[in-house]
Amino acid sequence: MDMQNDFCEGGALAVSGGSALVPGINAEIEAARAAEALVVASRDWHPVDHASFEHRGGPWPVHCVQDTPGAAFHPGLALPADTVRVSKATAFDADAYSAFDGTGLAGYLRDRGIDRVIVCGLALDVCVKATALDACREGFAVRLLEALSAAVDPDAIDDVRNALLEAGVEVRP
Repeated sequence: MDMQNDFCEGGALAVSGGSALVPGINAEIEAARAAEALVVASRDWHPVDHASFEHRGGPWPVHCVQDTPGAAFHPGLALPADTVRVSKATAFDADAYSAFDGTGLAGYLRDRGIDRVIVCGLALDVCVKATALDACREGFAVRLLEALSAAVDPDAIDDVRNALLEAGVEVRP
């Protein structure tokens, strides 16, 4: 989820420890490839002047604007060429936190016979949580890799974990 420059140290909306997740996520990508599993990389892909930006009345500073360095995936992230890239929050007037929100991802996965989703990345208490919950609502078995996720608000981690467990997400440390 959203391993983008703007969400890592030095970015416009940095999550502490974001860059440190990259080696572990790369190992998961390698394991997925070895198992011939599909790799999906979500990204915030906001148009200029997006509704979620503070100057438009939203809660966030300007971040992940389409085709900018901040919206690019972290340079250390080893995404295979056939990675499915899912862009979310692309409309001017609506925000989207989940990789399933308005992207068609659920149908795409079902069409390929996929019934389990493994989620990790940034930020645990925002987009990772929303994606895991939506995947459950869509009927997928969901596993969260907590050690490969980081939160904007570290004090929210216990509440996020409890909400995910209550929804039926398998949470792996």
